[in-house]
Amino acid sequence: MSYTTLVDAATLATHLGDPDWLVVDVRHQLADTGYGERVYAESHIPGAAFLHCDRDLSGPLTGSNGRHPLPAPEQLAARLGEIGVGPQTQVVVYDDAQGMIAGRLWLLLRWLGHDRVALLDGGLQAWQDAGGALTAERPRRPPTVFTARVRDAMVDADYVRAFLQTSRMHLVDARSPDRYRGENETIDRVGGHIPGAINRFFRENLQADGRFKPAAELRAEWLAVLAGSSPDQVVHQCGSGVSACHNMLAMEIAGLPGSRLYAGSWSEWCADCGRPVA
Repeated sequence: MSYTTLVDAATLATHLGDPDWLVVDVRHQLADTGYGERVYAESHIPGAAFLHCDRDLSGPLTGSNGRHPLPAPEQLAARLGEIGVGPQTQVVVYDDAQGMIAGRLWLLLRWLGHDRVALLDGGLQAWQDAGGALTAERPRRPPTVFTARVRDAMVDADYVRAFLQTSRMHLVDARSPDRYRGENETIDRVGGHIPGAINRFFRENLQADGRFKPAAELRAEWLAVLAGSSPDQVVHQCGSGVSACHNMLAMEIAGLPGSRLYAGSWSEWCADCGRPVA
């Protein structure tokens, strides 16, 4: 059996040590980019590899392509092979940020054609609450070859501008409501949102304990967000293409697949003063 959306802590515990399973720690903080590596070195789920949000899950910055541009597929594929992700590997990703960072790797793997990837539901906190062990020991897993088969999961700024406020695109912004409104903007150079985008804060996908809401509940909420649009008309964005992946995962859990990501998101959009802002 393969897992393509979520895995709970109990299921993961039964597969620790399984050579066909690989856990990946992607803890990260935007204001402290060395945080993830430090806490990983101190303790992590046994057997977990580490990938860095900026270095591994993002490409080079140009000043106009957003804060977390997409990595080159061949470079990400090589990195995945280095940590031991093969065609049959069940990948489980986790963070300590309610899935905000882990969702990025979930989507990137699917973008490269690897469906056997799931989030640890509830993240590191759920693992610890279930009595899961932690270790500082680094995994020793042989490298392999990861072959990327890139899918149509992304759109660019030109696509967004071409279909702005048309029925061809239903744009969903995953940022907090205040940042969507242009208030309390402390990360990007301009406050506001892309015209026509509606707001669905990614944390609305979660229950109070940090786990995802049941599929039926997510489906009802997301059908209201879609307001008659089909899932394949939905384009997700956020500040830099990270937390928006959480909304994509929620739609997948809800049985509403087919949406895409505008990876450049607000940080790329607002870097060009010629693009409209609301």
